[in-house]
Amino acid sequence: MRNIDRIYVDGKFVAPHGVEEFKLFNPAKGEVIGKVRLGDEQDARRAVAAAKRAFPALSRTSKAERIEMLRGLHDAVAKRTADLLAAMIEEYGAPRERASWMVRYAGDAFLNAAKTIESYEFTRRIGSAEVVMEPVGVVALITPWNSNYGFICSKLGTAIAAGCTAAIKPSEMSAIQTDLLTECLDAAGLPDGVFNIVNGRGEVVGAELASHPDVSKVSFTGSTAVGKSILRAAADTMKRVTLELGGKSPTIVLDDADIDTAVCLVIDAGFQNNGQACINGTRVLVPKDMLDAFLPRLKRAVESMKVGDPNDSDTVLGPIVSQKQYERVEGYIRAGTDEGATLITGGEGLPEGFTSGYFVRPTVFAGVTNNMRIAREEIFGPVIAVISYRTEQEAIEISNDSTYGLSAYVISSNRARAEAVARQLQTGRVSINGAPHDPMAPFGGYKQSGIGREFGVFGLEEYLEPKAILGATGF
Repeated sequence: MRNIDRIYVDGKFVAPHGVEEFKLFNPAKGEVIGKVRLGDEQDARRAVAAAKRAFPALSRTSKAERIEMLRGLHDAVAKRTADLLAAMIEEYGAPRERASWMVRYAGDAFLNAAKTIESYEFTRRIGSAEVVMEPVGVVALITPWNSNYGFICSKLGTAIAAGCTAAIKPSEMSAIQTDLLTECLDAAGLPDGVFNIVNGRGEVVGAELASHPDVSKVSFTGSTAVGKSILRAAADTMKRVTLELGGKSPTIVLDDADIDTAVCLVIDAGFQNNGQACINGTRVLVPKDMLDAFLPRLKRAVESMKVGDPNDSDTVLGPIVSQKQYERVEGYIRAGTDEGATLITGGEGLPEGFTSGYFVRPTVFAGVTNNMRIAREEIFGPVIAVISYRTEQEAIEISNDSTYGLSAYVISSNRARAEAVARQLQTGRVSINGAPHDPMAPFGGYKQSGIGREFGVFGLEEYLEPKAILGATGF
C-alpha cells in the first residue's frame, strides 16, 4: 500500500495543507493499492506564488540554458524507465507494450521541446518593427489520467522552452505515477519554483488555478464539459487558454481499401490505449457494398484480441481505469442496443473468464446511424460504431456531422485520393493509412474539441506573447 502525503512546491516535497484522502486502485484487480492526500486551494496558491517568484529569472535565461534544462529533464526521466513503466501498468492498466511507448514518449517530450527552440527565432524583424516573442508568465497545466507522464512532460517541456514557470495539477487518480515522475523531475536540478505539482480535485485545485490572477495561461487536456468551465473561469482575468478536449473521430474506409489492412488499422485506431484516448477512431465509416466482407473479418479480429493482465506481453486490451468509468462504458453499450444498433461482438459484462477488475468486452456495433448516442458522444472505452455510406461525399458529410473535430483516419490504396478526402475533414489531425504520431506537428481540435494547439512551433507560440518595438535600431 502506498501512502502519498506530499506535493511539490518551490523545489521541495512538502506536506499539503489539504486533508482529504483519495483511494488509489489497481484497475486490473479492482483493489485499493494506496491513498493520496489531496491539496486544496491554499496549496494551489502556494504553487502559483512559487512559480511567480521563479518566473523573472527563468524568463531571462538564454535559449541554450533552457535547452540544457530540457535535456537534463529527459535524462532524469530516462534513468527511471523501469520504475515508471511498472507504476503505469499497476495504477492505470495500460498493456506493457503500450505503456513502454508512453514512458519513452514522456521523456522524449523534453527533447522535442529542445529541438523546437533550437532553430526558433525569439527576436525577428517584421517591417520596421523589432518583434520579440516573450514568455506569457506563470502557466497552469491541468492534465488527465489516460497518459499521465506524457501530458505532464509535454506541457511542462513546452512551457520551459518558452521561458514560463508552471503550477501543475495532474489527475488525482494517477497519484502514484505523479509522485514517481516528480522524483525524476526533481532530480534534474532545475531552479526552485520553475515547476510545482499539486495533487487535487479539479473543482478545487483546478478551479483555483483557472481563476488565479497571477496565472497568465491555462493548458488543459480533458473533457469538453470541464474545458468550458475553465474557459469561463479564465475569462475574468483574460488568461490565454489552450484546451485539448474530447473527440468522436471518424475512420473512413474508402472503397478501394484492402479489407484485411483496413480491419487492422480500424482496430488500432479504435482500441488504442484500452479505448481511452480522445483521438480514438470510434466512428468507422464503411462503404455499404463492402459491409458483408468487412464485418465478419472485423468480428474475428476483435475476438482474437487478448484482453487481460496488462503485465502480459501479449495483452492487447487492459482494463478501464476505474469503476466509475467502467459503469459509464457499460451504460453506452446498453444505449447502443436500446437505440437499435446491431451488436456484432462484445456487449455488457466482464469478458468470459473474468470475475474482477474493470475489464470491458471489446465491442463493435453495426447498423449505426450518426444520430445515435454511440455515434455522437465520446464513450472513452473499447466500443466502436460502424456506419455505412454510399458515396465518398456522404462519408465526408457524416464525418463532419459532429460537435467534435480532434482527429480522423482515412484508409485507401490511393494516397492521392486519401489526401483529397483528408483536406475536406473538419478536424485538427488526419492520419492516412495508419501514419504515426509526429511530435513536431500541431495537435488540437476544431469545434468543441478545443482551442489552440500543442507540440512543435505551434504549441510553443501558445506560451509566447509577441511584442512589437517600433523605432528600434536593429539587433
